[in-house]
Amino acid sequence: MRVALAAAVRTLPRGAGLAYEPKFDGHRLVVVRTAEDVVLQARSGRIVTSAFPDLAAAALQLPAATVLDGEVVVWHAGRTDFALVQRRAAATAARAAVLAQSLPASYAAFDVLELAGLDLRARPYERRRALLVDLLLPLGPPLQPVPMTTDPELAATWYETLPASGIEGLVVKRLDQAYPAGRRGWQKLRHTDVRDAAVIGYTGTPRRPLALVLVLPAGDETPLVSSPLTAALRAEVAAELASRTATATSTASSTPTATPTSTARSAAAAAATAAATVTAIGLGEVPFRPLDPPLTAEVRYTSTRHPPPEVLRLRSDL
Repeated sequence: MRVALAAAVRTLPRGAGLAYEPKFDGHRLVVVRTAEDVVLQARSGRIVTSAFPDLAAAALQLPAATVLDGEVVVWHAGRTDFALVQRRAAATAARAAVLAQSLPASYAAFDVLELAGLDLRARPYERRRALLVDLLLPLGPPLQPVPMTTDPELAATWYETLPASGIEGLVVKRLDQAYPAGRRGWQKLRHTDVRDAAVIGYTGTPRRPLALVLVLPAGDETPLVSSPLTAALRAEVAAELASRTATATSTASSTPTATPTSTARSAAAAAATAAATVTAIGLGEVPFRPLDPPLTAEVRYTSTRHPPPEVLRLRSDL
C-alpha cells in the first residue's frame, strides 16, 4: 500500500478549497481490516501488527475490507511523546502486550482509502473526510479522526498553540483532491529551528560516516540520529575523524609501553564502544560509534522528533 506524501512549505498556504489538519508527532500507520483479521503496516511497508496489539484489537470494530491512513501516537502528560511511540514500535511481541497496558497507543486517522470493500482513493478528500468521521466517531478512542478546518485563521491559531501538545505543524489538502498515493500531493508546514547540537557519535565507519548521533540543546538529552549526511558532510566528518585518529596515534607513540592493565582498559573501552546503540526513526535500534569529546554541529530540526534533525555543517569555529 503506497501512502500519500506531503511537500514541505515555509508559509501557511491560503486560498479557497483548502483543508487544514494538525500534524501529529507519531509513526505513520496504515490500518487494514481484512475479512478475518487486522494488519498494521508502517510507511516503509513493514508489518507492525505485533507491536500494537491494542490498536489491532480496536480495529476489529471496523467493517471488513476497510483501510485507514493515519498516525499512531502515545499521549503522556498531556502531549504526544514520540520517544514513547518509538519504544512501542521497537517492542517484541511479548513486551508489546505489557506496553499496551502501561503506554496505550492512539490512532489519529486522517483518511479512509477503502470502506467495506469500496475503493475511495479516487473520491475527493471532502467526501472521504465525511465518510471517515461517520465511521470513527461512533467507535471512539483509540481510533479517532484528526481535527480538520477550512478556516485559515483557525489553522494559524492551531499552528501557534498546538506545539505545546506535541503537534508538529499542519498538513494542507485540497477539498477536491483524490488520494495522492506515492506522491507528494499534500503540503506540510512544520515548526523548525536551527541550533548548535552536541555530536556524541556517528553511524557507519570512520571512512564513511552515514549519520550523526546528536543531543539537541533544548531536548531531554535523549540521543537522536540525524538524517543521512550529504556527500560533502561525509567527507568533512571523515576528515575530522582521521585527524583525531592521527592525534591519538601520535600521543600513544610518545607514552610508555602499554601494561596489561592499560591494555585491558583499552579493550573494555573498545567493547563498550562497539556495544553502543541508539534508536533511529523508522529503523529501531542501530549501532553507533561514540565520540569523546563530542563535536558540535549546526542542525535544523522541528519542534518535535520527526523528521530526523538535518545536519547543516560542523562548527569548527567554536
